[in-house]
Amino acid sequence: MSSDSIPTPPPSSDSAVSAVLDPALGPVELTRQLCNIPSVSGDERAIADAVEAALRTHAPHLSVVRDGDTLIARTELGRERRVAIAGHLDTVPINENLPVRDLVDGRSGEPMIWGRGTVDMKAGVAVQLALAIELVEPSVDLTWIWYDHEEVASDLSGLGRAMRHHPSLFEADFAILGEPSNGTIEGGCNGTLRARVSMSGKRAHSARSWMGVNAIHRAGELLDRLSAYEPERVWVDGLEYREGLNAVRIEGGVAGNVIPDHCSFEVNYRFAPSRSGEEAAAFVRAFFEDADEVEITDLAPGARPGLDAPLAKRFVEAVGREPKAKFGWTDVSRFSALGIPAVNFGPGDPLLAHADDERVPVSQIESSTAALRAWLSRGLA
Repeated sequence: MSSDSIPTPPPSSDSAVSAVLDPALGPVELTRQLCNIPSVSGDERAIADAVEAALRTHAPHLSVVRDGDTLIARTELGRERRVAIAGHLDTVPINENLPVRDLVDGRSGEPMIWGRGTVDMKAGVAVQLALAIELVEPSVDLTWIWYDHEEVASDLSGLGRAMRHHPSLFEADFAILGEPSNGTIEGGCNGTLRARVSMSGKRAHSARSWMGVNAIHRAGELLDRLSAYEPERVWVDGLEYREGLNAVRIEGGVAGNVIPDHCSFEVNYRFAPSRSGEEAAAFVRAFFEDADEVEITDLAPGARPGLDAPLAKRFVEAVGREPKAKFGWTDVSRFSALGIPAVNFGPGDPLLAHADDERVPVSQIESSTAALRAWLSRGLA
């Protein structure tokens, strides 16, 4: 599909779009402003409008392309290298945790911003927007990306859609995803696989159970094996990734007096980025080799750390903290699939992502901004 065939959505009539972002107030205040524009997945129009308005008003040095509710803003300075920096605009559903409010952590005395999206990941989005407007002459060309539909099924991802529609706009030598990482670089990501494991049986009256075959009991044997499984710890390019294979849902049973003839359970396999998606699927099928059926229902490969790239090494120096592995799956995988080394870096504790008491330390917003500014402002060769 050509870019000409993708219309920019018309301005929303929703009152939330009237919110004006003021980049001059800095990334901390931008975090508050962005969080207070509700943007649950599927409802990103207002926040995308606000970000686009801020870019077009305050960043004449950037060329801006919009694809649905995804925005791509680029410098065109003719630098030898290009860095892509991305963040998603959507959040999981609100649960009485907006508008945001300021608080102080009772143990550390740390000033915090509390509310939906503060961690995942509007603080990271605020850092990116503030720097996109501020850095008129960065030492590398920059591609800034804000995208929709991250918190839902991967086939709805605004990042994936924009990559398909505008592949040339995503060419880069290195990428950063502003996922919460406590202000520490988290390299790559685990892959994720979901599978439905099924066992069949034969129905019978439970008073004459010997006439049937209990599918739930048959599945129990597989679940015992799964319960005893010890997941691996895998070193990949100097970082230790922890795998996991877990049952997450089970179905079976007909009635209170019937021996069930079917039972299925869903497993989620989080695998180290040293495995390909095909290898992960083969492992799960082999693990449940005596099941009647193993159906792979979802598969997203991981991404290697990418820390051996020259730009990554300089970024590690700028952050000044030892990198860690990213255990969850993130969109760094999409950049890795394009051959672009990518890492996660942003303010906020990933353990608080999606929690009703999301809260981000003000100091992490400030330190993440300072590290990115320093790295992008000096020579990176």
